[in-house]
Amino acid sequence: MMTDPIADMLTRIRNAGMASQKWVDMPVSKQKIEIAKILTEAHFVHAHKVLDDGKHGVLRVYLKYHDGQPVIRHLERVSRPGRRHYVGATDIPRVRNGLGMAILSTSAGVLSDRGARERGVGGELMALVW
Repeated sequence: MMTDPIADMLTRIRNAGMASQKWVDMPVSKQKIEIAKILTEAHFVHAHKVLDDGKHGVLRVYLKYHDGQPVIRHLERVSRPGRRHYVGATDIPRVRNGLGMAILSTSAGVLSDRGARERGVGGELMALVW
């Protein structure tokens, strides 16, 4: 039984990048699709799509590389099931002075740090990416 599917998703992406894979597959969920959408919009990955495997579905994330190195240099889970980490709208961290991004789960949905600041909402700080 998996206790933290978001950490599993981030670990799969991190491991596939280190192994220079073109894509990575994982079990699908609505929250994982939203995280993949944010990573795609921020140009950390090429694309993502949901495939039908006849059961629950599979989320495929196509990784992006620059000069043979993965674009995602660091992918870190912040809030965990045993210790949640919440931030207010004014306390959202700036990751690598704006070169990276934070992913938050807010009342307005899953947002990047920029989107959460624009809307003026805080929430659970899920991950940091750069």
